[in-house]
Amino acid sequence: MAENQNENSTPAEAEDAPAPEAAEAAPAPEAAEAAPATEPKEVAPAAEQEAKEAPAPVAEAPAPAEEKAAEAPSKPEGDNRRGGPGRGRGGRPQRQAPPKPMTEDGKELTEKVVFINRCATATKGGRRFSFSALMVSGDKEGRVGVGFGKAQEVSECIRKGSDDARRSLVRMKIVDGTIPHEVQAEHGGGVVLLKPACPGTGIIAGGGVRAVCEAVGITDVLGKSLGSNNHSNVVKATMKALSELRTREEILASRGKKVKESL
Repeated sequence: MAENQNENSTPAEAEDAPAPEAAEAAPAPEAAEAAPATEPKEVAPAAEQEAKEAPAPVAEAPAPAEEKAAEAPSKPEGDNRRGGPGRGRGGRPQRQAPPKPMTEDGKELTEKVVFINRCATATKGGRRFSFSALMVSGDKEGRVGVGFGKAQEVSECIRKGSDDARRSLVRMKIVDGTIPHEVQAEHGGGVVLLKPACPGTGIIAGGGVRAVCEAVGITDVLGKSLGSNNHSNVVKATMKALSELRTREEILASRGKKVKESL
């Protein structure tokens, strides 16, 4: 019986044995938690000292801003945010406008594109395109010319046409911004009628007739195309009509009279 009691007691003791160990081990985390709690007390004064010293550099911050403001006017003119002197956005050089066409006398010319025609040629490898441009050029002071250019590109045919018009400038008779008398002319199938107009009327015409009148310097005129609508024939008929104009002095001189006698 005693042996049985001993055997029965041993498992109970074995079960009860870990309890005190757990009880002893339980205070260990509390001690671990208590240990770091004491450390912030020592660190706190150091943080307070740093916080007190922090405002010192803030008072010195405005000084560099004033120095930058003083140095700003010393930059050379033409400097941009990204590019160097004389350069545009992103450091690229600014595009310059092409020089304006001038006459031999140094007068500026006005160029107008009347019509651009595209021609397609069928070849073995496909269609090949070419372009032709009808140009009108004048100085708005009585001189005007017509040019025609052909090329594989539009810009090149316009350049050729303007060069041709510049070489064929002709002097026309203009009186007070209008034409001296009514005139009608034909070229091929194109027929153009021009009539003088009082100041303030403007150029009552369209297409090639308007382009020629604006380039020559006419401000008031009545125009009408009576024939073909072909741009080349209309422009050439207008040029022929302007070339047939005669002033009053020329007509009196042809009759052998003077201006005073005609009055």
